[in-house]
Amino acid sequence: MGTNRRNFLKLLGTAGFTMAVGKSFGALAKKKSPVEFYGILYDSTLCIGCQACEYACAEEYGLQEPQDEPQIGVVRKTDETRRLVINSYDTSKGEQYIRVACNHCNQPACASACLTKAMLKTEEGPVIWREDKCMGCRYCMISCPFDIPKFEYHSANPKIQKCRMCYERIQDGKIPACVETCSEGALIFGKRSELLEIAKQRIYAEPEKYNHEIYGETEAGGTSVLYLASVPFHELGFNTKIQKTSYPELTKGFLYSVPAIFVLWPALLLGLRQATKDNHIKEIENE
Repeated sequence: MGTNRRNFLKLLGTAGFTMAVGKSFGALAKKKSPVEFYGILYDSTLCIGCQACEYACAEEYGLQEPQDEPQIGVVRKTDETRRLVINSYDTSKGEQYIRVACNHCNQPACASACLTKAMLKTEEGPVIWREDKCMGCRYCMISCPFDIPKFEYHSANPKIQKCRMCYERIQDGKIPACVETCSEGALIFGKRSELLEIAKQRIYAEPEKYNHEIYGETEAGGTSVLYLASVPFHELGFNTKIQKTSYPELTKGFLYSVPAIFVLWPALLLGLRQATKDNHIKEIENE
């Protein structure tokens, strides 16, 4: 046990030095070429509220099937049992449906707030949660401007539940389950830049049909899930006061001014706890 503690204290002592010279090392590192994110375009004018996407998501991840249907006046939210929902709203153009799930921000606040990188923005675009790295702090829940990550409070082995845009399917060359099952074409999967072009072309081609705005184009610095609608988005329950700049941008000055000890301390404590735990198990086995 003593050896493990000493190793972690040495690591803690060198953390500040590493952060202090990080800029010098960073200047020598090769810059990665920009990666084109994948995303989803949801056109609510084509959605009929069938919930096929909800069922497909539940089947893909072994979650509970929908127990209720979209109703005007009832706001259904994602929770630990469902990663996406369809809601119904009475709008200025009649009843309209809207999809609610993770927006997979280009610069996600949840990933920025995660001390152990359990929440990760992948190179492909999806924002995923990795159980083996999570320390249970739930900072991702607090930081998300869209209130998406949900914690399994009633589970003996709690997890963070959120849409992961079927990351594993994308890696296998497939499209997300919700997109695959949408028979009305309300969901389109592709490169984000291409989806933006499609959305703009639809607005241009039918200006009277669409609200002239693409939600997700600039909200929170831009998201990988984009939305089209025939009415202003506030009529569909969207938070239209989300800032245009990404939320991690707000913390840059703070992170450069805070000593590394305070930034790395939670992660190091988690590692120290695990090392101590593993060593204690070995001691018991050797008795």
